[in-house]
Amino acid sequence: MSTAKGIQTDPGICRSDRPAEKWMSLTAVELGRKIKSGEVTAAEAAKAALAAVRAREDQINGFVTVLDESAILKRADEVQALIDSGELTGPLAGVPVAIKDNMCTKGILTTCASKILYNFIPTYTATAVENLEKAGAVIIGKTNMDEFAMGSTTETSAFGETKNPWNTEHVPGGSSGGSCAAVAAEEIPYALGSDTGGSIRQPSSFCGVTGIKPTYGTVSRYGLIAYGSSLDQIGPIAKDVTDCATILEVISSYDSRDSTSVQRDDLKFTEALVDDVQGMRIGIPRDYFGEGLDAEVRAAVLAAAKALEAKGAVVEEFDLGLVEYAIPAYYVIACAEASSNLSRFDGVKYGYRTAEYDGLHNMYKKSRSEGFGAEVKRRIMLGSFVLSSGYYDAYYLKALRVKALIKKAFDEAFAKYDVILGPAAPTTAPKLGESLSDPIRMYLGDIYTISVNLAGLPGISLPCGTDSNGLPIGLQLIGDCFKEKNIIRAAYSYERTRVYQHAPAAVPVQEQDTVSGSAQKNAATQTEE
Repeated sequence: MSTAKGIQTDPGICRSDRPAEKWMSLTAVELGRKIKSGEVTAAEAAKAALAAVRAREDQINGFVTVLDESAILKRADEVQALIDSGELTGPLAGVPVAIKDNMCTKGILTTCASKILYNFIPTYTATAVENLEKAGAVIIGKTNMDEFAMGSTTETSAFGETKNPWNTEHVPGGSSGGSCAAVAAEEIPYALGSDTGGSIRQPSSFCGVTGIKPTYGTVSRYGLIAYGSSLDQIGPIAKDVTDCATILEVISSYDSRDSTSVQRDDLKFTEALVDDVQGMRIGIPRDYFGEGLDAEVRAAVLAAAKALEAKGAVVEEFDLGLVEYAIPAYYVIACAEASSNLSRFDGVKYGYRTAEYDGLHNMYKKSRSEGFGAEVKRRIMLGSFVLSSGYYDAYYLKALRVKALIKKAFDEAFAKYDVILGPAAPTTAPKLGESLSDPIRMYLGDIYTISVNLAGLPGISLPCGTDSNGLPIGLQLIGDCFKEKNIIRAAYSYERTRVYQHAPAAVPVQEQDTVSGSAQKNAATQTEE
């Protein structure tokens, strides 16, 4: 066993004539291509990622845990040998990756950004992460998030807030804010996130990167620490659509260990990377452009619609309906499921246990009171309330009926349209602290993403401009169930009209010999075979 006490990298890191920023500024697919051609090795790419993390973590705080360098380089060398022998030929072989800290990783600290799991080291790995490892990915670390994925700003983490690489006075969004910030700051080429009500798409919008939430059941949830089991989905976060389609192709698979996993034979998502929307029917819900939408966001999203129309798409407005009911239905269902899922964290078998207690029930109460943060407690209490006797029918069953009506509304829309286009969030990234002081405002920020999860649909967020403060604006494209290829094709076609913009925090990495004290990360153990 080797223990990583923070980002302790070799003093000689990146002393070659190929500087770190050259590799971390590439997309994952571009870097994979250069590794395969021999222009750079998997170990050099891993060292470049570590150098970028070391240089930028004080500013961003995108990671909860960074693995020990020796374990990372051992893995990189193993992958390089398989590449050289011709056994690994995939596009992601040797490319560094970061994993959201709610996905189990064998032998590596997995906390859900919560005090209650501060010392939890899983004995198994999530299927999505296993699929990446089989493809030759090199894990660098685990990214910060809202505690148990409950939040929209990555400010509820027990390990400190993550900051937006475009302006560190602003939030990166959430709950996958650590993954999105790490990609935007070019600490890592790509990352995995999870999406329960927009937790990939909204922070992707705030951080100016691209993220996909696939159809429910496409990516196995085995090993994903559950928040809302009927809503959660794992998905990719990267710089562009090509990366996201490639990563999604790798992580998608049927898994008998996940009862909600779907057997699909149409997982070649990269086939949809075609710059052609001629005749594609795109619907714009009028409901998404009413009160509460920032004027600059509205203008940027409608300009994106015009760009697609200019390329041959048929774009028209329509009434979707039921949008105002999505948020209350979502929070009733998600919190009800959370109250059940989080009951296992009681201080008995693993995780945090209070130091002093009087009897078993007192131990339960004190461990949970001390281990969970305020937002998690709020949602557990709400969930317990709506499931309680006398309120189950009035709230939970009614929310399930609304969920069915929302799905029906989308079914009717997709009878007319191939893709639905709208904003990913009503505003650009708010300042740190603004949302936490007003939880209802934070919840309303998910108004355009939540219904996608309720209906189990695929959605993608990609950059479509910046506001007057220089903060990114995100475009959201929604597809019918199992129609990821439609949104990938539309997103890829739109992306061809723009040039990727780098976040201000993604500055060139300077060589450093020491690690500053504030950059220290949690201890992580990596089992060495």
